[in-house]
Formats: sequence, C-alpha cells, structure tokens
Amino acid sequence: MTPFLDQLNHWITLYNDYVGGYLLLALLLPTGIYFAFKLNFLHIRKFRHALHVVSGRFSKKGDAGDINHFKALTTALSATVGTGNIVGVALAIYLGGPGAIFWMWITGFFGMMLKLVECTLALKYRRFNSDGTVSGGPMYYMEYGLKDRLGKHAKTLAIIFASAAVLCSLGTGNMAQSNSMTDVLHTSYGTSHMWAGLIITAFVLLIIVGGLKRIAEVTSRLVPFMAIVYFLAAILVIVLNYDKIGSSFYLIFHDAFTGTAATGGFVGSAFILTLTMGVRRGLFSNEAGQGSAPMAHAAAKTPYPLREGMVASLEPFIDTIFICTLTALVIIMTGAWESGIAGVGMTVIAFETGLAKISMGHLAPHIISIGLLLFAFSTIISWSYYGSRAANYLFGERAIKPYYYLYALFVFFGSVWGLDLVWSFVDMVITFMTIPNLIAIFLLTPVIQKEVKEYFGTDQWKS
Repeated sequence: MTPFLDQLNHWITLYNDYVGGYLLLALLLPTGIYFAFKLNFLHIRKFRHALHVVSGRFSKKGDAGDINHFKALTTALSATVGTGNIVGVALAIYLGGPGAIFWMWITGFFGMMLKLVECTLALKYRRFNSDGTVSGGPMYYMEYGLKDRLGKHAKTLAIIFASAAVLCSLGTGNMAQSNSMTDVLHTSYGTSHMWAGLIITAFVLLIIVGGLKRIAEVTSRLVPFMAIVYFLAAILVIVLNYDKIGSSFYLIFHDAFTGTAATGGFVGSAFILTLTMGVRRGLFSNEAGQGSAPMAHAAAKTPYPLREGMVASLEPFIDTIFICTLTALVIIMTGAWESGIAGVGMTVIAFETGLAKISMGHLAPHIISIGLLLFAFSTIISWSYYGSRAANYLFGERAIKPYYYLYALFVFFGSVWGLDLVWSFVDMVITFMTIPNLIAIFLLTPVIQKEVKEYFGTDQWKS
C-alpha cells in the first residue's frame, strides 16, 4: 500500500479497536437479548410458521409489493451469504481462535430476533415510488416512526443512517467481496488482480442497472445452487473426519471463555479478542441489526409487516448457525486453523487436507474458488440495491443511476486494494449503520409489540 493508504488503515484500525468494536459489544447483543425476552422468543416459537410463509402458503395474487417472500429472502440472503461464510469465518478463527465461533453463534441466535424486528418495521413504514416500486428500510421507519418522539431529529437520524448505508454498500457488500474474489482467483489460478477486477466490474454493471427484479431473478437461482455445492463439499470433509467432531465442538465451547494459547502457526488470543472477533464477524456474516436486509424485505408482497419479519428471522439461522458452522468445522477438524495463514488461504488448506483422504485434495482450490465467486458476486449485486435505496432516500430517484456507476468503481477499488485496509474499512462502516439502527428499533419497541399482538392475536397469521 502507499504511505497514504497505510496511514488511513492505521487510523481506521484505531477506531475499530478502541471505539467501534466496543460500541457494538455494548449495543448489539444486549438489544437482541432485550427483544428476545420482550417478545418471548418469538423467532423460535413461530419458526415453523416462518417456513410456511416462505413456501408460499400465504401468498395471494394482488398483494402490494415488488417480489414474493421467497425472492425477498434469497435477495437478502445473497447479500449475507458471501465472503463472511468463507473468508470471515477463517479471519475470526485466525484472530480469535476457535472460541470466536461460539460468539458468532450467539450473534446469529439473537440476530434472528433483530432481523424479525427491523424487517417488520421496514414493511410497516415502506413507501411506493412514482414507478410503483417500493422503497423501504431503517431510514423510513426512523423518519416516520420516530417523528412523534424525536421531532426534527428523526429525519436527522434517518439521514445519518442512509449516508452510512451508502458508505457501507461500498465496503461491506462491495470491496470486501471483490477483494476476496480477485484474491482467490490470483491464489488458485494466478489471475491478475487488475484484470479480474475489470471483468467482475463489467458483469456487475450489466446486472445492477436492471433494478431489483433482475437482481432477484439472478439471486433466486444463484443462492440455492451455491449453497448446495458448498454444503455438499463441507459435509464430505466433515464425514471423512467424523472422529474429530466431538473434539472440535469442545474446542469451540472451551476457548469461547478462556481464549486460545499459541499453537502451531496460531499466535494466540485473549478472551476479549475472541469475543470481539466473534461478534464482528458474526455481524458481518448475517448483518442482523445493521439495517441492510430491511431494504430488501420491504419490497415483499404482503399486507402484513410481521409476516415478512418472520421470513427475515430465518436468515441468521441459515447464514451463521448453519453455513458458517460448516466452514468452521472443516477448518478446525483438519487443523488448518493452526496453519498461521489468514483469509481464504486457510479455508483452501482446510478443504485440501480434508479431501486428501480420498485423493480429491486437488479439487479444493476449485471448490472454494467457485463457491466464493458465486457467494461474493451475489452479495455485490444485492448490496447495490441497498445502496441505491439509501441514495434514493437522500437525493431522489435521479441519484440511482449515478450511484450504480460509483458502486461499480468501488468494485474495482476493492479488487486492487490490500486485504487489511479493505476489512478495516468494512468493520468501521458497519458500525456507522448498526448503531443508529439499534437505537431506532429500541425506541420503536411499542410499535413492534403492537404488530405482534395484532397479527398473532387474530386469525391473520392462519390465512
């Protein structure tokens, strides 16, 4: 990196280590726990109902919105099921040890509740554009939901969030993804970062200018396919190393509260770093509480806000508790976590080692490369929608097309910038979105309680 980028990375890292990281710890988990008890663990009690909604059982022709429940879920999932599941898990273990996975689980479990709340509010306060499409998300429930309580400050909070969402779209859903894509292409096939970045940028532009419906069409096909391929590969490695399942879970639970001593290439981790890395990477993985997913779910075709909130609660379960656990087990069971290699390289080594037992280790770079490319690409195109909603809120519909071109430019930047700077920037801008959003949903507790009472207190949820 240049001296300027080195200095920028230094100041961003200081913020993450001494401000942002602790603010997340102080707000994220406590807010999730608060709503879990306030709503009597609704995300667990009505888990089956959420599955029924996704299956289309309650869909009716003529419901207002842009996309059905399944496409809303896959669009939001495609933004969360990305590099966080492959690279993020590896980075969490690299910095925080196996115990960081426990805190990722905790973040995911209570994240289910946060997703339910924020996406319900997004449906309730969504707005329709002049062309009939939907705009929704935290900036709308901040401005309209908090107007009576905060007055003119409600609009200010909404502007802060929307501005942060634009920044975050350029980092979380963009540069972190393109950086990982070009990194894995370079590692596996020796492809130039610059040429890979140019090609990825061109493909992104071709899709995102088509708007949400084109994005939803692509993601509804990509997400199930890429999840199945990655799932089968991970399950195969776990089965081949079944004798280490027990010891791997023991390591995760034991080190969650003690940290991990240095071993092999692993430099060691104190408890606070284990906790912080687990929460950070958990949030990056499922985005619960960040306020991004509500922008996709707000477009769902349904007259009942809580119905889509129930659908949204499935995301952290699928993303963090299921898919991230597969990656973590593969890394821990094969001993790759002691390699001292950061990022995608650790995951590649894990699959190589695991599949070597059946002479298929040579396939690992291809499995990881294809999986990561599909995961990351779908995340990039989905996050372009989130950023466009925020730009639309701030500057009107005329800002959407210019935003798309800016977004594509940052796809290229992420491709050629260093790994440390990209991930430091991601961790920083995530806090800029998450903190205002958590404050807003906490203040809107009475609204969400009323929605739950009205929906489950009548026969609405059965028809």
